Amino acid sequence: MKNLAIYEHRSQPLLSWPLFLRRMLGHGLVALSLLFVSLAVGVLGYYLTEGLSWLDAILNASMILGGMGPVNELHTVGGKLFASAYALFAGMAFLAIAGIMVAPLAHRILHSLHLESVNQR
Repeated sequence: MKNLAIYEHRSQPLLSWPLFLRRMLGHGLVALSLLFVSLAVGVLGYYLTEGLSWLDAILNASMILGGMGPVNELHTVGGKLFASAYALFAGMAFLAIAGIMVAPLAHRILHSLHLESVNQR
């Protein structure tokens, strides 16, 4: 059965730099996609629940995703509930995006340390 793992096994050699950079680019594209989807959810939520203009909705959503907090005062119950849920979601999205970006680098470092310990035996 073919190995379906994304990363190489510890018994395999370290990935070459061009292939590693390609892996980083792939992870970056996945992270960027998650960021844009998260931003779209926020923009749509603020637009529909608070009736903000598209520009104000994108400003509020991007500020929440960036960890800065909302810009406009919220007036409706739906808007406040959405903002609360979106803030929690944004925190989790930040952690997921950071994990997606750090995973290949962490794997490469740990893999190289393992290769060094195997070669010393």
